Amino acid sequence: LHPTPIADTAPKFDIARECQSEGGSKEEQKRCADEETQARDTLQTEWIQFAANAKRQCYEETNIDGTPSYVEFLTCLEMERDVRNPPK
Repeated sequence: LHPTPIADTAPKFDIARECQSEGGSKEEQKRCADEETQARDTLQTEWIQFAANAKRQCYEETNIDGTPSYVEFLTCLEMERDVRNPPK
């Protein structure tokens, strides 16, 4: 028997908490939330193309300060992917 794979999905981060921790005006916090939401949606769409070790490493790096960011996480994953598979 083959082991059943566990669902591999993008992590859930608290967008409101991340944007509040960055401070700024209400307008800046809304822009932050919009950018985080867009990055989350991109992550969910592209999740399977990222290597498991890159996901783990980027997740750890993004969580260092206790307020993980989808934008930071996605940027890290994209950089890892591009180093392994440079655009042609």
